[in-house]
Amino acid sequence: MSSKPRPKRVVQEPRPSASILLISPANEILLLHRVRTSSSFPSAHVFPGGNLSSSQDGKIPSVADPGRHIDGPAYRLGAIRECFEESGILLARRNDGSGVILEVAEDIRAQARKDIHAGKLKFVDWVKSQGGIIDTESLLPFTRWITPTNVPKRFTTQMYIYFLPLTQNSAKNITQEAMIPVPTSDGGVEHTAALFGSCQKWLDQARKNEIILFPPQFYLMWLLSPFLSVPSSPISTAELQKQRDSVLEFLKSDGDGKGVKWADKVMSPAVILLRESDQRAVLALDKPGPELKNSDRRGDEKRVVLVKFGKDGPRNVDVRYKKDVLEEERVASSDAKL
Repeated sequence: MSSKPRPKRVVQEPRPSASILLISPANEILLLHRVRTSSSFPSAHVFPGGNLSSSQDGKIPSVADPGRHIDGPAYRLGAIRECFEESGILLARRNDGSGVILEVAEDIRAQARKDIHAGKLKFVDWVKSQGGIIDTESLLPFTRWITPTNVPKRFTTQMYIYFLPLTQNSAKNITQEAMIPVPTSDGGVEHTAALFGSCQKWLDQARKNEIILFPPQFYLMWLLSPFLSVPSSPISTAELQKQRDSVLEFLKSDGDGKGVKWADKVMSPAVILLRESDQRAVLALDKPGPELKNSDRRGDEKRVVLVKFGKDGPRNVDVRYKKDVLEEERVASSDAKL
């Protein structure tokens, strides 16, 4: 028998990335359907976003830099750039001080998406040439996710919320306003569809396993769904704004009494048990991951995600309160001993 020690497993450094929970004028959320052959999240529905690019987004904090896991200029620019490349929606405003969303003709936008994605055109320069300023200031930080160490491809992903402006027709028509283009896929490069839908609609489809949602996407929409409820009949812009105000108040809270606001929470999902009843893993969200082990950053102490991982991705995903799940397991264990 060989006495050689097993080689130490190398933990990959998480790559900086950013995503946007883009909220429509009717308070619906944009999801993109990734292609089946994608190297990340194949066939899943995801928020627009992706890896940061030093050539496009400016200086990216190094591995040793504390800013690598904190909201910053590169994360904000990368989030908006990726949103444009993937959906065609440009989060920029006119540079005349009016605060109005920048409008760009469809054919110009389509060509720019391709050129920026290919690295032939710098996003910042193009927006400036169109008379606009990238609207990084309107991004609202909403948790950071660091991939667990047991996964070979790791990311440190800053999540944001962005509210597209309400209009007089918000309650009647989601995307036909001239200033807000209909979202489109990138032609099958990474996505096959780009659609707005209510948080509850996406969650219901995932629960029925009609679509694939990974735990971060499911969890964040689960948190927002009580505030952004979209009824079957149109509601006034005043009511839509009231819903948005409730989200803003929620973001100011910490959610679990531990003092870490939603903007600063860091989630690195970790399996704490496997349920015998349905073979779903229970993922705790309270730890920030090894990169932030000695920091004061924390995740969600109260909630867990239930998920069954299979060859085609996560299934039967749901969010529960940790105390309820642990109590169910305690009772089940006691009953099994009788």
